[in-house]
Amino acid sequence: MDEENKLSRKTVLRAALAAGVAAPVALIGGPALARTTVANGKAPELTPACDDGDDPTPPQTEGPYFKPNSPQRTSLVTSGTPGTRLTVSGYVFGLGCLPIARALLDFWQADVNGAYDNVGYTFRGHQFTNDQGAFTLSTIVPGLYPGRTRHIHVKVQAPGRPVLTTQLYFPNEPRNNTDSIFDPRLLMTVRDSGSAKEAAFDFVLNVPQTPTSTSRPTSTTPTTSTSTSNPPGGTTWAAGTGYSAGARVTYSGRGYVCLQAHTAQPGWEPPSTPALWRAE
Repeated sequence: MDEENKLSRKTVLRAALAAGVAAPVALIGGPALARTTVANGKAPELTPACDDGDDPTPPQTEGPYFKPNSPQRTSLVTSGTPGTRLTVSGYVFGLGCLPIARALLDFWQADVNGAYDNVGYTFRGHQFTNDQGAFTLSTIVPGLYPGRTRHIHVKVQAPGRPVLTTQLYFPNEPRNNTDSIFDPRLLMTVRDSGSAKEAAFDFVLNVPQTPTSTSRPTSTTPTTSTSTSNPPGGTTWAAGTGYSAGARVTYSGRGYVCLQAHTAQPGWEPPSTPALWRAE
């Protein structure tokens, strides 16, 4: 059998997920193995089995419905929100299958009727992974709208790294076969939990890691100064700039201190992102 005809463990796993059947345990490797190790309280080890030649989580189009400045929250529902309850959980890993702490995840999706809230922030919210690289989102199964299969949008960013924009999909959806954007590599594992559903997905970001890495990724050198001797206000905030914790900027004449290393994006201006900036 030549190399082009060989099936990776992940290829078989994805095919099983797309068909809605259980994958052989022996074929489950990579992030699935890493998430089990993290859940057991052990730091995952760097191992060739973690990546059998596949790329990091693939990007997808942002689409027309993204809105910046979403509130920081892990739940997008209230007691009266209509729809089937869905809990999405997982981990964010780097290329060495080590978890990434304080990674930013920004989710948005349609409501039960397939409509997006383009006025407010219903079914929109961002959060950060914990020290073990884990996240949990409480939401509903999104509704369908013309031209698309069922999906959830997300932006994921390791501290000081570029943003990954992608989408998560549901297995056994008839429209998976007709949606031109659908990618089986982005299928969540989904199971019933009473009247609700539970889903899991682990992101793998293009963040280099070595056997001596901690759960925090190696960040690029920020373009702004991190010296605490900077006067209040520091340099002027600018989108596309990498900021590290402690960096000082000004925005609209007011000084801010960076709380979490990140690459600035349009919509993440200091007054709008208290999770990233503290006013002085």
